[in-house]
Amino acid sequence: MESVYEECLAIELAKAGLAYKKQHLMPVDYNGHMIKDAYRLDFWVEDKVVVELKAVDKMNPLFDAQIITYMKLSKSPLGLLINFNEKLVKDGIKRFALTEFNS
Repeated sequence: MESVYEECLAIELAKAGLAYKKQHLMPVDYNGHMIKDAYRLDFWVEDKVVVELKAVDKMNPLFDAQIITYMKLSKSPLGLLINFNEKLVKDGIKRFALTEFNS
């Protein structure tokens, strides 16, 4: 189901006039060796906000770690973790902020 929600979110972002990259591949530099396509962001909005989509019965703390890692790698100050498996979508949204990237 996540793929359907992903397509719907892409439509809404485009309608709002926001620039985004869907399924954006992120490299990692490990001791001078570039690991190409190490991570895949569901969405990277305006090169500032990481958005990760889920459709799960129960959120897992590993999802928090995942989005924080993506935010650090992309140097994004903000992140949204959205679980669409909620009665109301607003109840499935968790916001993240990394102050060291705010400027």
